[in-house]
Amino acid sequence: MKNENFLKKALDLLKPPTKTYVEVAKTIEIKKKNQYYAVPTTDYDRRRLKKGDSLIVDFGNHEVGYADFKFNYVGSHPDAPAWVRFHFAETLQELFENPDEYHGWISSSWVETEQIHIDVLPVEMKLPRRYAFRYIKIEVIDISSKYDLVVEHVGCTAVSGADDTKLKHYDFGDAQLNHLDEIACRTLHNCMQTVFEDGPKRDRRLWIGDLRIQALANDLTYDNADMVKACIYLFAALPMPDERVGACLFLDPVPEVDDVRMYDYSLFFIPILWNYYEKTKDIEMLRELWPVAYKQITIAKKELGNDMLVQDSDELNWCFVDWTLNLNKQASAQGILLYALSVAIHIAQELGDVMKEEKLAELYMECRQAANNKLWDEKKKCYVSGKDKQVSIASQVWMILGEAIGGDAAIELLERVEAMDAAEEMVTPYMYHNYLDALMLLGQKEKALEVIRSYWGGMEALGADTFWELYNPKKPDESPYGGTIVNSYCHAWSCGPAYFLRKYFMPNV
Repeated sequence: MKNENFLKKALDLLKPPTKTYVEVAKTIEIKKKNQYYAVPTTDYDRRRLKKGDSLIVDFGNHEVGYADFKFNYVGSHPDAPAWVRFHFAETLQELFENPDEYHGWISSSWVETEQIHIDVLPVEMKLPRRYAFRYIKIEVIDISSKYDLVVEHVGCTAVSGADDTKLKHYDFGDAQLNHLDEIACRTLHNCMQTVFEDGPKRDRRLWIGDLRIQALANDLTYDNADMVKACIYLFAALPMPDERVGACLFLDPVPEVDDVRMYDYSLFFIPILWNYYEKTKDIEMLRELWPVAYKQITIAKKELGNDMLVQDSDELNWCFVDWTLNLNKQASAQGILLYALSVAIHIAQELGDVMKEEKLAELYMECRQAANNKLWDEKKKCYVSGKDKQVSIASQVWMILGEAIGGDAAIELLERVEAMDAAEEMVTPYMYHNYLDALMLLGQKEKALEVIRSYWGGMEALGADTFWELYNPKKPDESPYGGTIVNSYCHAWSCGPAYFLRKYFMPNV
């Protein structure tokens, strides 16, 4: 049931995004040699476009906002409309993908294209839909042979909820790290709109898994505490029918919880609330939302079997963990429950809730013992997941973060599993973020830095202006949707380098 009090608190904190006008940087042509690259060409306003002609404008960086255009003509007075297609793209590669050839399982309505008929020239127009892009391809589908179309101006009203004046720039003593931090900050910046969105291209809504990472990065970059607080209250205000915190929320036309349930995402409400408290010391908010947080443990406990293990499921994404269909989620879910229980114990201690603290501690010990007795494979010397006893890096990471194992034993565990050819690997920056968390917990600072350099640096090497939703170094063109044209190339859960670099690798830290 909707909590109107919490909802009012959330909405009172939300502010409209700030607007900034951005001009096109240059007109380009795209070439390919191993990978796509751009070269400057004749300025767009000097081009005359006939049927089938096109041009590409480059804004110089990833933008989120509303594009505007000024069109004119050369030749006889227009005797037929100009039929124009706009193709917005976050990456150069997207411009070479044919939207008509996409047949994936997620809606093609996410493809960033738009067509218009221009009846009267000259004209100035602003497209009503918000787009996420760096490049715009303007193509004349059809036009009268009596005149040519001229693009006289292209601009964009960029929008963001981030305050650029609060962002401090640091020199990490390394050009690559400086650039990775810059890209990560830009990623977060463009995902901060009225709320923290997962991706400004897609899905354009508030997901709690992304929020956990965004809130941490925000604390060390744009420091918009009100946005974090509002998002926490939104999730508390709009639970699912069973009082579970939803995986994601819609803001428009009215705030509403989606019907997606994920075991791990509901539990992440607890560390998000605790991290906000550690940042702000807002004890009133912590006390007010503690019942919501504790309820997530109560709900999660119902999905434990008699053996005190989270019961596995064949339901798609019953527990998210990582964006791969091959991954069994049971062991990761057990680790995430331990992680959430550990944080919940801290909250109970802070609030002096002795009875709940004792119950949580008892449950934690039972679940931890079950993990080590029933999910540990003595022959493989690692945690296994599901009826097929799958080995994955994700399972080990979450057992470490849940503190089922620690110290040298945990370090050796990760090294052992990473050397196994059959182990399921990680495919998203989201899971890599959790992996970095585990490395830092174990004091593996140099290894964590190398992961930032190699993994996020891999996206950088491919020309990323913002970090992506999914990046598999062994298969950069991978898509979980059946086509990369709907992949998000500015995705909140990939902004982690800004958090890790600024927390652990600052000069003199």
